[in-house]
Amino acid sequence: MIWAAQNYGTLLHRLQASGVLSTPAISAAFAAIPREHFLPAELRDQAGRDEPFPIGHGQTNSQPRTVAFMLELLQPQAGQSVLDIGSGSGWTTALLAHIVGEKGRVLGLERIDELVQMGQRNLQQFHLPQATIRHAGTEALGLPGEQHHRILVSASAATKEPMEQLSQQLLPDGRLVVPVANSIWLVEKDQEQRLYYHEHPGFAFVPLR
Repeated sequence: MIWAAQNYGTLLHRLQASGVLSTPAISAAFAAIPREHFLPAELRDQAGRDEPFPIGHGQTNSQPRTVAFMLELLQPQAGQSVLDIGSGSGWTTALLAHIVGEKGRVLGLERIDELVQMGQRNLQQFHLPQATIRHAGTEALGLPGEQHHRILVSASAATKEPMEQLSQQLLPDGRLVVPVANSIWLVEKDQEQRLYYHEHPGFAFVPLR
């Protein structure tokens, strides 16, 4: 585990040096919530490798560089409410919870029962009362009728339809980060409910269920 921690620390230094990790609060979350705690036991010593790893059921713990890029786009702030769709093993939920702090709220949604349980167990390793992971409904994406300051999606939609659905669940001045096909999209909503779309191509994700 010491070897894994050292290599994970080296990875974080590389991400910071390259500018992928640049926001102090996000960098602090990566340092405080080590990836190894969210990987299967046989992969924990590989936590410092900048690549995705399987967590079962066809899902992955995403490449750290990609997670950092998405969180930098999302720019979660202390005290905010965040929806984490496709929480997997719980790493992004924990990172977000560290960033928003105890006055914030993070809800992770996951459709695979075994991963819901895995994510809940992994969260218990940290004092993050502001974070919860629960089973996602099968009827609609996200939580229609609710609105959040930030929404993160960690699996790729085939079309832009989920992006349109989730943008309605954003509060004014909110941000949505969602993969569509091989791009990561940032959707910003202003105070007048206008939406602005920014595409960042060149990524690969497991499909959104």
